[in-house]
Amino acid sequence: MNGLFSRTKDLQASMDGFIDRVEKAGLIFFEGLKAYFSGKMERFEEYTIELTELESKADAVRRDIKYKLYTHMLIPESRGDVLGVLETLDDVIDITEKVLEHFSIETPDIPEFLREDFLDLAELSYKSVEELAKASRAFFTELKLVNNYVNKVHFYEHEADKLEKILKRKIFNSEKIKDFSKRVHLRYFAEKIAFLSDEAESVAERLAIYAIKRRI
Repeated sequence: MNGLFSRTKDLQASMDGFIDRVEKAGLIFFEGLKAYFSGKMERFEEYTIELTELESKADAVRRDIKYKLYTHMLIPESRGDVLGVLETLDDVIDITEKVLEHFSIETPDIPEFLREDFLDLAELSYKSVEELAKASRAFFTELKLVNNYVNKVHFYEHEADKLEKILKRKIFNSEKIKDFSKRVHLRYFAEKIAFLSDEAESVAERLAIYAIKRRI
């Protein structure tokens, strides 16, 4: 083990807790959308509230980690990288919350023939976040494993990108959707769901660069 926080166990615990919340945010995102596409609106709203509360708690943990890094002069040689990971992971949590919030506010009507594709897209985005969380843990504990997980993030993002294009073509080619405004609305939500995998990939790429820096 070549842990970055080998001498700062309290900070390691705080970072583990933050990464736990990133992973849980992805899961709530997926389960919430699964409930929405199944018409279980009450359950969906419960997930939306839960994710909002999780995002607020994650912010508090993030601020605590930043405070510890600066006030206790911990890992000064890697502080910038840690802060970069922290802030970008927080962006991932923010996106999961915003997507459910937009669904809750705008309540898009997802045609039955598109629901499976929307659900599959949500699952791919969730899996990209799940692998990002693993890559983040590896960055702080077992550096050599980072690229393994980063490659999986790339895979799921690529699959999400392909499915997003397929879904948008279905939306605009189907005669079952009469109104152009509804086509645009559905496209918007497909892009919102897929954007989570894009952000996960962006963070994973930063992790890969930070990992290279630590090996040098």
